[in-house]
Amino acid sequence: MLLVLLAIILAMGGVMLLNKAYAPQYGLDLAGGTTVTLQPITPNGSAPTDESLDLAVNIIRDRVNGSGISDAEVVKSGDNIVISVPGVGQEEVVKLVGTTAELRFRQVMAIAPGSPQPPGQLPTQAPTPAPSGTGKQDSKTPKPTGSEAPKPTGSKVPDSATTAAPNPSGSPAGRALSSALTNPSPGATPAASDKPAKGATPAKPSGSTAPTAQPGDSAAPSAPPVDPEDPMANVDTTGIDPAVLKQFEALDCSKNKGEGAQDAPDKQYVACSDDGSAKYVLDKAAVTGTAIDTASAGVDPSTGEWLVQLSFKGQGPQQWSAITTTAFNSQPPRNQVAMVLDGVVISAPTIQEPITGGRAQISGSFTDATANDLANQLKFGALPLKFEIGSNEEVSSTLGADQLRGGLTAGAIGLLLVLIYSMLYYRGLGIVAVLSLVVATILTYETVVLLGTFAGFRLSLPHIIGLIVSIGITADSFIVYFERIRDEMKEGRRSLRTAVEVAWTRARRTILIADAVMFIAALVLFFLAVGGVAGFAFAMGLTTLIDIVVVFMFTKPFVALLAKRKFFARGHKLSGLDAERMSESVVNPKTVPQEA
Repeated sequence: MLLVLLAIILAMGGVMLLNKAYAPQYGLDLAGGTTVTLQPITPNGSAPTDESLDLAVNIIRDRVNGSGISDAEVVKSGDNIVISVPGVGQEEVVKLVGTTAELRFRQVMAIAPGSPQPPGQLPTQAPTPAPSGTGKQDSKTPKPTGSEAPKPTGSKVPDSATTAAPNPSGSPAGRALSSALTNPSPGATPAASDKPAKGATPAKPSGSTAPTAQPGDSAAPSAPPVDPEDPMANVDTTGIDPAVLKQFEALDCSKNKGEGAQDAPDKQYVACSDDGSAKYVLDKAAVTGTAIDTASAGVDPSTGEWLVQLSFKGQGPQQWSAITTTAFNSQPPRNQVAMVLDGVVISAPTIQEPITGGRAQISGSFTDATANDLANQLKFGALPLKFEIGSNEEVSSTLGADQLRGGLTAGAIGLLLVLIYSMLYYRGLGIVAVLSLVVATILTYETVVLLGTFAGFRLSLPHIIGLIVSIGITADSFIVYFERIRDEMKEGRRSLRTAVEVAWTRARRTILIADAVMFIAALVLFFLAVGGVAGFAFAMGLTTLIDIVVVFMFTKPFVALLAKRKFFARGHKLSGLDAERMSESVVNPKTVPQEA
């Protein structure tokens, strides 16, 4: 057991070194962060209902603290919502909590360049699709200009023809829906191509049993050239609402892309691409975000790129099949289906076959963080209210740093007092107590660091309080065991080796029951409380589990090892197991058999 425990400690330390994680992540009170106040906006200007505010609080709390251990707090303050997030910049917080994040699938009705083109600009060919065998994009393909209408063929659409490096800031730019729209029906092979985002490479077939859609071998007919003086000259306006058409003509995506706009699903809609290079007239929403069952981030094993996987529920698969069938039977650019997130087109693939499947993949220049952000937004749903930013402040960590030093000092003093008491009362056995606490401290530190690296755990003052209290939990465990050993030897019928094993059998039940009660209390408190109280409960539950590991894998095996040493087996007066000390409370003490 001792070797197994050593291997676990070394393995955890190795993971820390590989990830260059040497210190815990700190919470809002210790590391600072951002506090954002959101003010709700209702269509008629009236006060929002309590139900809508409560739902918004729950959704935002899931977004910023989905795991429950990131130390982010979301509370109601009157009709406002106050969000406090540690260690995150203002723009990222606002973007994460303030967007509606409902995905809508709409058929494309018309496409035009996103901004007015300079007079006399030379005609430029629109991007053409890559061959299906490669799935690659030509980085030299120019963007469409006002000289010629975008060519909605193959897997390209005009908003992102030029390859660019992924955005290091983790912004949503570069998102694209891949062609991997799967069909569970063995008889149909779906096919949908995609526009690549900046820096994105269209997804390749995964090679799995579920078929994946790919760009076709041939391109759809190209659109006629666009008159530079009248980009709308060759736009098919059939079926487009005249009011929407006026909005389309007036829209300049270089000035306002409409990010965060709430698009009504039952009306036609004008939107810009996520990079502003193209604008669209979109039909009524055929599939909405409420039809999404699950959303998760993952890595494409064939390309190594991050992507977001979606699956539909209820009528979602049928609705998706209907819109792809309609698009397939339409002429360009109406053979494309746009994916609109928060009022912006993030992708508009060309449909080359009706897709009857119920799953999809969104790929592009994602990083781990941006893929998980999008998956969380889609998974936790849309906000029931529209919000505006009332205030946005950075929180200083100066006061928290002082409190951290005070907390660590208090913990060190408490640990030192326990060690001194153990050495004075248990003498030689006190070594076991000291080493047990040291091992528990090492395991706790490594666990906190790794949780911060992989699960977003942030250490705050309530966590530190819980960790300090856990010193007593660990001390209680080995005290119960030591006293059981003494009781067995006081009877005078057992040697030390036998007493160690018999005492462990009896003490083990007491230790497990005590730790189980503590863990259940921490678990209930964690799920029923929020904020600092939940943080305290999490720390208590974590250290209770670590205590069980230490007692079973270190304390008991180490005591059994010491029992073989003459210093303890013969009852030396400094061992803590000498006959005089153990007979202090016995009227007629029996002689304890000594071992050679």
